[in-house]
Amino acid sequence: MGGHSHQPIGGPMTALPLPRHQRAHGSGRIETQVLDGRTRLTTLYQEGCAKIRLPHTHDASLQAVLINTAGGLTGGDDVSWEARAAPGAKLVLTTQACERVYRSLGDDANVRTRLAVGAGAHLDWLPQETILFEGARLDRSLDVDLAPDASFFAIEAILLGREAMGETARSARLRDNWRIRRNGRLIHAEATRLGGEADERDGISLLAGANAFATLLYVGADAEQKLGRVREKLTGEAGASVIGERLVVRALAASGLALRRIITPIIADLSGAGALPRLWHL
Repeated sequence: MGGHSHQPIGGPMTALPLPRHQRAHGSGRIETQVLDGRTRLTTLYQEGCAKIRLPHTHDASLQAVLINTAGGLTGGDDVSWEARAAPGAKLVLTTQACERVYRSLGDDANVRTRLAVGAGAHLDWLPQETILFEGARLDRSLDVDLAPDASFFAIEAILLGREAMGETARSARLRDNWRIRRNGRLIHAEATRLGGEADERDGISLLAGANAFATLLYVGADAEQKLGRVREKLTGEAGASVIGERLVVRALAASGLALRRIITPIIADLSGAGALPRLWHL
């Protein structure tokens, strides 16, 4: 009696492909020149979800607003920003709103920023706060190249969860690397790590239960002269110090609103324009 082989109905079984999730990608670049005493645009490049808008200003500076049209970041998203301030230029970079980083399925959201500041120029890097949601994973870097007599001011502020919803984003993960170079020589480096461990969030030498924190960095020959004025404006859990040409302010707060009350007077004092960007006003 002959045997017969039988195949399952529909043919041999094959593994189903894993679903492919839509990811956001964007790249934006801006370059400047100085013409008739004002900073002017020479190059504007934008691709994908990265958009740049240039509101009118009433002084000699150029202000650029960086926008992520994806409406937030999640695992696998990739965004890069690049800006070059020409010799003598005054350039302000800010964002349209807070950046939200949502729960990841495993991959990091990546944000890369590269800035170059020419001789005698000043650049303000003033993005609004980044909000990390539960399960968020963010890998971010800031690389800055300064000419010998250029000056620079930057802030990065992090909010852990949405205060109104009672969130604390205990599982959020963050890697944030800063590298600042003067004429090719490294003058400032720091790395922030948040891995979701309880001692990071609650340890008295780390976040001590705070749900919002910020680092502000000013680099310039007059950093020492600015220290006293900055310390007069400090409130809450915040401190300032100077090493050489670097003035660093660090602040902790229970909420995003409390953090803003600490940092906005400092931003206004250290920015090249001597004021908050318009979009920072509540």
